[in-house]
Amino acid sequence: MSDSEWLERVAHLNQWKSHGRRAPHKPLLLLYMIGRLQRLGTAGVDFREAEPELQLLLDEFGPPNKSTPAYPFHHLMSDGLWVVKGPNGEDSPGPQVSLLRSGYRGELTRDFAQALESRPHLLSDVALSLLNMQFPPTIHEDILQAVGLELLSATTLAYERPDHRPRRRDPTFRERVLTAYEFRCAACGYEGTLGREAIGVEAAHVRWWAAAGPDDVSNGIALCSIHHKLLDRGAIGITDDLKVAVSQHFLSNSDAARQLVLALVEQPIASPQPGHEPPRRSHILWHRDQVFRAPARMLRQGDPPNL
Repeated sequence: MSDSEWLERVAHLNQWKSHGRRAPHKPLLLLYMIGRLQRLGTAGVDFREAEPELQLLLDEFGPPNKSTPAYPFHHLMSDGLWVVKGPNGEDSPGPQVSLLRSGYRGELTRDFAQALESRPHLLSDVALSLLNMQFPPTIHEDILQAVGLELLSATTLAYERPDHRPRRRDPTFRERVLTAYEFRCAACGYEGTLGREAIGVEAAHVRWWAAAGPDDVSNGIALCSIHHKLLDRGAIGITDDLKVAVSQHFLSNSDAARQLVLALVEQPIASPQPGHEPPRRSHILWHRDQVFRAPARMLRQGDPPNL
């Protein structure tokens, strides 16, 4: 198969879809296996070995609801990129953890593994395609480090969406969002320029662009680089009354973290200039359901509003 045919197959993974819910289970398994192929030169892994590492990837980068590595380990077989072998040959007992632990092994198909090994640029392009389709750029490097994968280059890919209707980012989104928020982080108020350019302030999507989030100001918020990353990792979120939610799972004893993150508990986010819509409730609800690591922290009784 040609490179474009492999990329097309990856872009057409059969993924569960329902009301905008995230299902990055198969992409995370593929990224994990591509990382192993690049580092170790092996295209296969026993389920018992892969289970704890895949579970960690799902916990860190999957949706907040609990999921199991058995799901992608079994169901990826339907995409022509993966086989499962057991005591009786090529077969799978289904997405049951206890059964997969009893001697089952998953492997990238021979043709796919050979193509990735012999064409390093294809390996990088496949990995980047999986990242672009499922995750915001702020956490790409986190995932690559977690799976031990190095990309050759940040290629612009032909297949960005599995429905074959290429979505292109609106190049004006950043400028429109930063203008609406006066080039200031809506969470902490940071602003800064280097020469004539704003530096360290970014236009964040509330509903990820990779999850069909629109390039509208109503789906955007200006955040400093730190709070943008925390939003995309689910450490912070936005409440219905436009206050900062901080996950109870975010922990730190440093003064810097207390000032930058914990002091934001239930603090109002800055409003955009008149004439611009604040984050729309539908996008806030998507982020809360699909990204934010609930439950949220609450102010202790007697705490001042700013800790």
